[in-house]
Amino acid sequence: MFRTIIIAEAGVNHNGNLQLAEQLIEAAARAGADFVKFQTFRAANLVTASAEKAAYQKANEGIAAGESQLQMLTKLELDKEAHLHLIRHCKKHNIKFLSTAFDLESIDLLNELGIELFKIPSGEITNLPLLRKIAGSGKPVVLSTGMATIEEIGDAIDVLKRNGTPSDHITVLHCTTEYPAPLEEVNLKAMHSIRETFKVKTGYSDHTKGIVIPIAAAALGATIIEKHFTISRDLPGPDHKASLEPDELAAMVAAIRNVEKALGSGIKAPTVSELRNIAAARKSIHLSKNLPAGHALTNEDLVMKRPGDGISPMLLDTIIGKKLKTDLKADTQLKPEHLL
Repeated sequence: MFRTIIIAEAGVNHNGNLQLAEQLIEAAARAGADFVKFQTFRAANLVTASAEKAAYQKANEGIAAGESQLQMLTKLELDKEAHLHLIRHCKKHNIKFLSTAFDLESIDLLNELGIELFKIPSGEITNLPLLRKIAGSGKPVVLSTGMATIEEIGDAIDVLKRNGTPSDHITVLHCTTEYPAPLEEVNLKAMHSIRETFKVKTGYSDHTKGIVIPIAAAALGATIIEKHFTISRDLPGPDHKASLEPDELAAMVAAIRNVEKALGSGIKAPTVSELRNIAAARKSIHLSKNLPAGHALTNEDLVMKRPGDGISPMLLDTIIGKKLKTDLKADTQLKPEHLL
C-alpha cells in the first residue's frame, strides 16, 4: 500500500532549549510521524544585522519585540553537539531525524552527521550555490516551493539535475509561504501542475490552521506531507502560533493513514465486503403473476425484485418468449431450469 511520508516540522519551536526539543521529538514519535525536522543554520551566514523580521514573525514576537532577525535567529541556533544529542534522542524514540540547511556550512554539518535526505526550504529555491552543493551530495532532495513561480521551480530542478540529483530523487512540495496561510491562497491543484510539468514526485508543506488541508493534500496524492507543530501555541517564538499541538498532530497522522487505506488501487471492482451485499441490494427476474406450464413469457409476466441471486435483469431480452416447463406462482424467482 502507498504510504505518505509525514514530516513533523519542529523547526525552531524548541526556542533554543534542548529539553523542549526532546519533548518535540517525543510528541512527533507518539503521533506516528516518519520524521521530526529541525533547522540547521548559522545566523551570521543567513541574515545581515539590518535584516528585518518577516511580518508574521513580528506579529508573533511577544516578549522579543524590537529585536532584529539576526538577534532572533542567533538564539535559535543548534550547534553540532545539540544535533548529535537530538539524533540520539530520535533513535531512542524510533523516529527519523531531519533538518533543513540554510547555508553552505550547515550542509557540510548535516552531511557529516549522515542525514539521509536534504530538505531545501522555500526561501532558498533561488540560492544557486546552496542548490548546487546539495545536489552534489548525491542524496534525495525535497524542494519546497513557497513564493515560487513555475519557472523558478523549473530553474531549481534543472540546477539539481545538472549537478547530480536525478529526477526520481527529487520531490517537490507545493507550499504557500504565509503563517497561517489563507485557505483561498492554498491552491492544492498546483501539486498536479508541478507533477505534470516536471514529471517528479510531489507533496505539500502546509501552513494553514488545523489539519483539514494536509489531509486533503494526501487524498490528492501527496507523497510527502510536512506540518509545523509545537508543544504549545502559547509559547513565545515566531512559529508557535501557526503550529499544531501534539494531539492535533496525532489526529492529522491518523487521518492521513486512513486516507491511504481509502485511496486503494484505482481498479474498479466489487470489494470483498461488497460481494456479500450483492444478493440483498440487487434484483433478479421474478414472475409478476401465476402462470401455467407452456406459457410464453412476456414483459407483463415479469418483475424485477430482490434478491439479486437469480437471473440478472440485464438478460431480460433473452428471456422474453421462452416457455415455462411447469406451473409457477407469482413472485417466483425465475431460474434457467424453469424454462424449456
